[in-house]
Amino acid sequence: MKVTHEFVSEGLKRARYVTNERVKTAIFLALALDKPLLIEGPAGAGKTEVAKVLAEMLGTELIRLQCYEGLDEARALYEWNYQKQLLRLQADEHEGLKWEQLSEHIFSRDYLLERPLLKAISSPRRVALLIDEIDKADEEFEAFLLELLSDFQVSIPELGTIRAREYPVVVLTSNRARELSEALRRRCLHLFIDFPGIEQERRILELKVPDLDARLAAAAARFVNGLRKIELKKPPSIAETLDWARALLSLGIKELDAAALRSTLSLLLKHEDDRAMVESKASALMARSR
Repeated sequence: MKVTHEFVSEGLKRARYVTNERVKTAIFLALALDKPLLIEGPAGAGKTEVAKVLAEMLGTELIRLQCYEGLDEARALYEWNYQKQLLRLQADEHEGLKWEQLSEHIFSRDYLLERPLLKAISSPRRVALLIDEIDKADEEFEAFLLELLSDFQVSIPELGTIRAREYPVVVLTSNRARELSEALRRRCLHLFIDFPGIEQERRILELKVPDLDARLAAAAARFVNGLRKIELKKPPSIAETLDWARALLSLGIKELDAAALRSTLSLLLKHEDDRAMVESKASALMARSR
């Protein structure tokens, strides 16, 4: 399939993903050049959504590997189904088979548990592979990942080398909890996604919550934009802004005021210290949102 700018633009439109030309170009180049896309930015800015949108654009499966400290090959790539192997050994123990004969059975693909990375390589069709929050994984796992991203193949001692039938579309995300290696960056196209500006977030609200009053959508976008400029423990994500907008709609709120804010602020702010600080500045923030 030939990838064009028009294909990407139409795909983003169908997926109702509001973004800018810089992001569109990065997505186009990742598809056209068949390179992994490394997306950095604050938590909640919409990085993971890019992978979901790519899967929707391509009409394919999204395979997700959520990274965390201590993640290893067994959880990311494959491991053997030991319980199934044991049952097979118990069933065959009375037949007097030699170990060489037994091992041919219990170390076959039937007894292999595919984790996200191997599943993406083994898929008979092109899939989207999301390696989410790679900065949370250890440096050792990042080094292991470099080998996989280079050739999209893996060696399993009992089975030999398994090569990708179709190279997956790869998206890696990072909240910049730690600095990633230069080796990883060299293998990827880089994209930084920040929180949207007021106008872009207004468009997102109007697209995702179409029944929301246009004036209220604009006021909500301005209010959230103001919140993100304050030193909060956790600024509201785009998803939380959408939840808040749906709550305003469900409550029949037509205008942002102190009462509306008090009753719904917990949808935007998930730390009590943040909520208390914002309530103390509510008048000034609401004045800017009008």
